[in-house]
Amino acid sequence: MITEYVKAEVRRTLRDTAFVVFGIGMPVLMYLLFTNIGNNASEWKTASMVAMAAYGALGAALSTGTGVAEDKAIGWLRQLRVTPMRPRQVVIGRALTGSVVVLPAIAAVLAAGAFVNGVRMEAWQWAAVTAVLWLGALPFTLLGIGNGYRLSAQTTGVVNVGCNLALSIAGGLWFPVELFPGWMRTLSDYTPTHRFAELGQAITEGSAPGLAAVSVIVVWALLFGAYAVVSYRRSARTV
Repeated sequence: MITEYVKAEVRRTLRDTAFVVFGIGMPVLMYLLFTNIGNNASEWKTASMVAMAAYGALGAALSTGTGVAEDKAIGWLRQLRVTPMRPRQVVIGRALTGSVVVLPAIAAVLAAGAFVNGVRMEAWQWAAVTAVLWLGALPFTLLGIGNGYRLSAQTTGVVNVGCNLALSIAGGLWFPVELFPGWMRTLSDYTPTHRFAELGQAITEGSAPGLAAVSVIVVWALLFGAYAVVSYRRSARTV
């Protein structure tokens, strides 16, 4: 049952033109612009590739919450409650959907890096970067799900865009954190997006992700997971 639910949700998401354009196409466009106007050093092309892949994964993960809010608005969540699926399975199914739909966003930016910008890495590095960005996107999927259960469909879209912009900028996904003032660099160290990109960038440099980066990601995953659970319970009383 849960497998069929995930398949249906993934198909619906990938058929969404807005998701394909803004969730997959936009990160690729931004990556190519950032790396071919001004600084076009090979090191920057690699670092920006990981950052823009993380940005794409962030947007795709958050979009899961928009789908949740839309389902809630049309009564689909109410229909799910009368199926054999348990509430936990519904939430897990949504989380799995979010985990699947981030892959095209990641793969598209990495492909642009390899085939357009000529980024070169070992085969294991390509695979490892993809894997850590895929796994590391889980906290943002949970954040999006929490927003979707708590807010209306229209409000969820606005809030998710705000979260996307704030987390991308503060986390240094658009611009190197070295350009930030001192206080903002300190703040960036504690953001999940900065540490998220750091996971992949460490691998491009041939080293394992640092314990600090992994720890920050885990803490945020727990916080966003708790937020998603609380939001789901609240929606259960109103839907």
